[in-house]
Amino acid sequence: MKQLTGLVVCEGCDAVYRRPELRSREVARCLRCGTELARHRGAQERRMVPLTVACLILFAIANLFPIVEIELQGLTSQTTLVGAVIALSGEGMSLVAMLVLATTLLFPLTQLLILLYLLGPRRSGRRPRGFQGLVRLLQSLRPWGMVEVFLLGVLVAVIKLSGMATVVAGPALWAFVGLTVLLTVVVSFDPKALWELSFDEAPEPAG
Repeated sequence: MKQLTGLVVCEGCDAVYRRPELRSREVARCLRCGTELARHRGAQERRMVPLTVACLILFAIANLFPIVEIELQGLTSQTTLVGAVIALSGEGMSLVAMLVLATTLLFPLTQLLILLYLLGPRRSGRRPRGFQGLVRLLQSLRPWGMVEVFLLGVLVAVIKLSGMATVVAGPALWAFVGLTVLLTVVVSFDPKALWELSFDEAPEPAG
């Protein structure tokens, strides 16, 4: 709504303020309850697209290559994330397999693709189709990406197995380490800031 584009509503107490003009590193807070109202984005927007692309590259490596290679008494075994999910399902742990698949593959990948889709058209100053629904979906998926939990579990397993067999870290394990670091930065991007990227002035395509 045009008459509301210059206003911001406090999420803590519903107080209404005029949207402040912020300089670099400045943060505006509610005078009544102290809730953060707005934050200067700085160069965050420009960094998000290359960081998201880097995450997708590491994500592909993490899922296409072996995580670890285990050698025991002359026998060698290695598996990918998808292979581990299939193995869990074959052992009768279908629920665990589904949780691993969703929290380490489906949800993080969906978040990255949505973020890239939303930020990509920014340079042309247009709002992508389905903008509102995708921003809400992005916010709802944020708590469900658990790549770092999976990585921690793998590292614990590697440490325990190293006393019984030769364990060699595969390319996917190093990719997961890098992915965890980059995802921490990417996920810190507040989806609400997407509303402020001048999309308000561009009409959403019909359809």
